[in-house]
Amino acid sequence: MKKNIYSILRGTFLVSDDSFKNWRMILFISVLAIVMIASSHSADKKVYEIARLGNEAKELRSAFIEGRGRLMELKKESVVSVKMKEKGLKTSEVPPQKIKVKSQNKE
Repeated sequence: MKKNIYSILRGTFLVSDDSFKNWRMILFISVLAIVMIASSHSADKKVYEIARLGNEAKELRSAFIEGRGRLMELKKESVVSVKMKEKGLKTSEVPPQKIKVKSQNKE
C-alpha cells in the first residue's frame, strides 16, 4: 500500500509500461469534469436569467396596475366634468332621450 501511494505521489504510474490504461482513465475523468463544469455554468446562467425575468415581470405588473389605477381615476365623472369645464364645456341639464327606430316590413 505504501508503494502505491509513493507511485501516485511521484507520478511513476503515468510513465510505466501499462500507463496507457491509466492515461485513458485520466482523460476520461478530465472530460467528465469539463462537462460537469460547463453544465454547472449553464445552469447558473439559466438561474440568473429566470431571476431577471421574474423581476422584469414584477415591474411590468406594477406598471400595469399603476396605469389601470390612473385610468380608473380619469374615468370618474367628477374628473371628466372638471376637465370639460376647463375647456368651456358643461354638463347638459336635459337628460338624453332614447331614439326608437321602427323597422318597415315589406310584405
